[in-house]
Amino acid sequence: MNLLLFLAGLVALIAGASLLVRGASQLALAFGVSPLVVGLTIVAFGTSSPEVAVSVGAALEGKADIAVGNVVGSNIFNVLFILGLSALITPLVVHVQLIRQEVPIMIGASLLLLAVSLDGRISFFDAALLFGLLIVYTVFLIVQSRREGQAAQAVATSELPAQRGWGSHWAAQLLLVAAGLVLLVFGSDWLVTAAVAFARQLGVSDLVIGLTIIAAGTSMPEVATSVTAALKGERDIAVGNVVGSNTFNILGCLGLSGMVAAEGLPLSPALLNFDLWVMIAVAFACLPIFLTGRQIARWEGGVFIAYYVAYTAYLIMASQQHELLPRFSQAMLTFVIPLTLVTLVVAVIRRRSDDAGTH
Repeated sequence: MNLLLFLAGLVALIAGASLLVRGASQLALAFGVSPLVVGLTIVAFGTSSPEVAVSVGAALEGKADIAVGNVVGSNIFNVLFILGLSALITPLVVHVQLIRQEVPIMIGASLLLLAVSLDGRISFFDAALLFGLLIVYTVFLIVQSRREGQAAQAVATSELPAQRGWGSHWAAQLLLVAAGLVLLVFGSDWLVTAAVAFARQLGVSDLVIGLTIIAAGTSMPEVATSVTAALKGERDIAVGNVVGSNTFNILGCLGLSGMVAAEGLPLSPALLNFDLWVMIAVAFACLPIFLTGRQIARWEGGVFIAYYVAYTAYLIMASQQHELLPRFSQAMLTFVIPLTLVTLVVAVIRRRSDDAGTH
């Protein structure tokens, strides 16, 4: 029964996000909002709406570990699994704007989350600061988009699905938005209820469930968007979707969740001492990998996925206090991570020397 409830919640979240993005995008266009702004805000943020629904729902029910674990786990999943899988499909060329602007903003949001979490709690004022910065970021994107040329506007328009007949009427789009919100509300409730039941049956903490099963489940819209974009050769969209969603998860999901929680969001020691640092390390890892020729090669995608598998394995073994955990941790710290760092440094040096040779 819990499995059926979990699957029903997951399907409702994905369907709700799809309806919300479609309705809101067409509604914004109908009221004369720039297609580029729609793409940067509603479409990008819409794929993160399942994370918002689950985290806010969990915060209202007093399940802070699920609310925060969902966001931290989703950000780790987005970079390591989604970008890794997309890069395995086709090497991902990274736009220079992502390196100069979007990735630094994502890293800044991650570091800000660490700063407000040092006292062991995300208070109402901390959450309000995060959400306020999301509003500033959105306004910044709108102002920036007005400086874009007509070519960028045309490209953005072509990326949004056209609606004809009654489906193009604003009332139809309002119905889509309403239906999407209803599905998100019910889906998040079902998913959280089933996940808590799983945690109790398996003896796994709410935090681990939030970091793994719920995080992966609520990231399904991002998976679909990035993988589809990679298959179609739209590699900027595949990368930009992940980076934008990560920024929104921290500022929007945790901002809203912290403001609706009665006494803020208390953070578990495990999250503060390990998972939050993994999320920050993953955010920083984007820069050297993106700089190796401004692309994510297939082997780098493979490394990303391998690290996600290792991270998930560590969480499971730690939750069960498995006897292999010390050996696993030692192998990661003394062999796998240093080898990866050396490989990345060599790749950067080799790319720089290639660039110098061509000039």
